[in-house]
Amino acid sequence: MQMHKLFPFLSWISEVNSKTLTNDLVAGATVAVMALPQGVAFAMIAGMPPVYGLYTAMILSIVAAFFGSSRQLITGPTLPISIVVFSAVSQYAEPTTQEFVEIAFTITLMVGIIQLILGLVRLGALVNFVSHTVVIGFTTGVALLIATNQLKYFFGISITHGASFTKTWYEIIYHIDETNAYVLTVGASTLLLAIFIKKIHKMIPNMAIAMVLGSLISYFVGDGHNIDTVGELPKGLPGFTVPIPDVSLWQDLFPNAFAIALLGLIGAVAVARSIATRSEQRVSGNQEFVGQGLANIVGSFFSCYAGSGSFTRSAVNYEAGAVTPVSSVFAGLLLVIVVLFVSPLAAWLPIPAMSGIILLVAFNLIDFHHIRKIIRTSKRESSVLLITLIATLVLELEYAIYLGVIFSLIFYLNRTSRPRFVELSPVSNASRQRTFLNARKYHLTTCPQLMIYRIEGSLFFGATESVSEKMDELYHRKEKNLLLVANNINLIDTSGAEFLVSEVSRWRRHGKQIYFCGFKLRSREYLQKGNYWGEIGDLFIFANKEEAVNRIFEKLDHDICESCKEQLFTECPKFKPANGQPQLKTSRL
Repeated sequence: MQMHKLFPFLSWISEVNSKTLTNDLVAGATVAVMALPQGVAFAMIAGMPPVYGLYTAMILSIVAAFFGSSRQLITGPTLPISIVVFSAVSQYAEPTTQEFVEIAFTITLMVGIIQLILGLVRLGALVNFVSHTVVIGFTTGVALLIATNQLKYFFGISITHGASFTKTWYEIIYHIDETNAYVLTVGASTLLLAIFIKKIHKMIPNMAIAMVLGSLISYFVGDGHNIDTVGELPKGLPGFTVPIPDVSLWQDLFPNAFAIALLGLIGAVAVARSIATRSEQRVSGNQEFVGQGLANIVGSFFSCYAGSGSFTRSAVNYEAGAVTPVSSVFAGLLLVIVVLFVSPLAAWLPIPAMSGIILLVAFNLIDFHHIRKIIRTSKRESSVLLITLIATLVLELEYAIYLGVIFSLIFYLNRTSRPRFVELSPVSNASRQRTFLNARKYHLTTCPQLMIYRIEGSLFFGATESVSEKMDELYHRKEKNLLLVANNINLIDTSGAEFLVSEVSRWRRHGKQIYFCGFKLRSREYLQKGNYWGEIGDLFIFANKEEAVNRIFEKLDHDICESCKEQLFTECPKFKPANGQPQLKTSRL
């Protein structure tokens, strides 16, 4: 079992046979065809020469296949990581230069080391602190940045390099009348062809075919009209490289490296889990951390920049019938063949065609479905989404991630620090079956001697102030007895337990009483180990609401019960069954 943790490929290598190899080869070939245009496009976005996108897709997919936990995850260059790499490294060097490339390899090594350490110390749950809403907001912002940066190539107009989001849009609008019609024709044709081909069948490599057709259109209409091409890619395999061993540079790059590492892990685990829900496979977050870390570490020494799990290529891999991670290996090996024998054809690839493809990829990156859901269902989540989105557009990208996480935690802590108090009222039918319902929701009357409240949330140090305010409000009501239903209390810490004991003592000193029922096993054990249970008293803690009401009723003022108009409990002397109880029972809370 321990060997399987160190070498996770041992858990599936024995399942490889002629049938799985055939399925994996088909899936790998499909992924390789898609990785070709994406690798080139993403490398350009990252500020790297195009061939490095292919190297990244090649090396990372093979390494991650052997050390990750997902059988269909494809690791390689991705849009979000590419643009963050560009943002981080362009502070120190001019894009596409040798210095830029070397710094990119260095930050990739740092990213891999961070990811590997997080995996080895089993911090796979770390990604849970980055909410899905933050990821959606960040990804949407990244998509808008990518699209904005590509518009100058799409229209063939001149824009100041490195301008801000707002400045770029200002210059686009100001220079729109300088649009090169021939450049626009190539870019728009490629974009529309990619959309059209995708509608024919989702498994057709629409981007690759559209780029070929776009190149043909450029050949026929572009002669002498300033349509730039990617240029011939270097022919050959990635060589061994050594990242820059500069301590001061590493210190400067660390905040960016940590942000890229975190973003890469979020993406990889999210993609792996998404596919796992369909493939019914178990995915280990910690193992994915290790797999991604090793992939980036190895890749940094073989001309790769930072990568992560690709949702698009992973989804295609799964849909194409991949059974084992061998499909990722095949995809990487087929890209080797592409680099060795097909790369010279990239010399004819027009930049406007690439921009059209990148615009389509950026549009597909925006999750309109979940954005609409978030806006409809939660104002707080909508705020986090908007804050992260705006921060992505106007701040350094790593700070946008941190800001989104901070606000997510603030909203989460604000919500958990305010446990909800729900007042309950009993409704009983003719056979004396009792149901406790939300008094406010169903406009029910309550007992003039006994308040019944259910606490929904945890009683921990952050919640005591909010709970104290509510308890003080209940203390000043005319009822002298309070039953707290504790079955929805998930956690009690020392502060919470001390508060309960203190509150019970205060009520008793003034002739009032607090009772409890329904503590969960974990809460009960905590209270008993700390002797809080004994300080409250066994006689004031009950197993459930039925037992509690039955015992508490004995201690009520029965003279008041005789003259009471409510008669809510079956124990009441003049109890009458409630009308409509069978209907209410379906809405039990």
